[in-house]
Amino acid sequence: MPHSQPDHQQQAEAPELLDRALALLGGARLAVLTGAGLSTDSGIPDYRGPTSVPRTPMTYQQFVSDPAQRRRYWARNHAGWRHMHRAEPNAGHFAVARMEHAGLLTGLITQNVDRLHSEAGSRHVIDLHGRFDEVICLGCRSIVSRSALAERLEALNPGFAAGPSDAGDVAPDADADVGATDSFVVADCQICGGMLKPHFVYFGENVPKDRVAAAYALVDRADALLVAGTSLTVMSGLRFVRHAAKSSMPVVIINRGSTRGDELAAVKIEAGVSETLGTLARELPSRFAAAGPAG
Repeated sequence: MPHSQPDHQQQAEAPELLDRALALLGGARLAVLTGAGLSTDSGIPDYRGPTSVPRTPMTYQQFVSDPAQRRRYWARNHAGWRHMHRAEPNAGHFAVARMEHAGLLTGLITQNVDRLHSEAGSRHVIDLHGRFDEVICLGCRSIVSRSALAERLEALNPGFAAGPSDAGDVAPDADADVGATDSFVVADCQICGGMLKPHFVYFGENVPKDRVAAAYALVDRADALLVAGTSLTVMSGLRFVRHAAKSSMPVVIINRGSTRGDELAAVKIEAGVSETLGTLARELPSRFAAAGPAG
């Protein structure tokens, strides 16, 4: 089992650990689990990285029960959307897509809501926490695009918060740091007048059971689990690492900083997520073709 080591020692051992990961994953079908640390190279800060700003995300209960909190949320989201929807996939997203196209993956589970994996070409993606590009009505359950809502919010709040000054002002769920929000006008559902909510899982909500079941099935079809860019702080992602380890499935984790799954990993690599995924995408297809799927 891996153990904690000083940063300089981790950096010195990264090439050796990468070789171990390649040996472990060569010839295996992989399930991949990703988090916010993969999207930082696309200009979207993560929640718990070394340079991330401390935040207290809004809970579902706050959103539905407090009109002032809901107004504040939509005002911040309206500003953050302008940044998020312009973000583009980075080398790490494209590396995962190449591995899928080469037949190495059973599929991908992402905790991110930014849709960058799909934009990079990944096909079998389980958006564990939902999608930031959709909005759902809590009354009639109709779904509309976030871009359509952005037009309505702009019409209701012309010129509000031209946008954050830099990417560091925006969280992975498009929550942006803005000023006063008391005057912001919230849009309701155009069909039933109900309350609109971004179509992703808030703190205090549960991931839909069918989505969790599909993710477990994706892991069960794999020979190894590759985890990239997540501290595994919340159980929604950690449970898949625990499930794989319980099944004696090798787990490889790539993340700058410690994770809650480190003790369950066969290999933990402290290195750049995009760069390491790029190396795996270059090296693993030939090993997979030569060895064939394990098990």
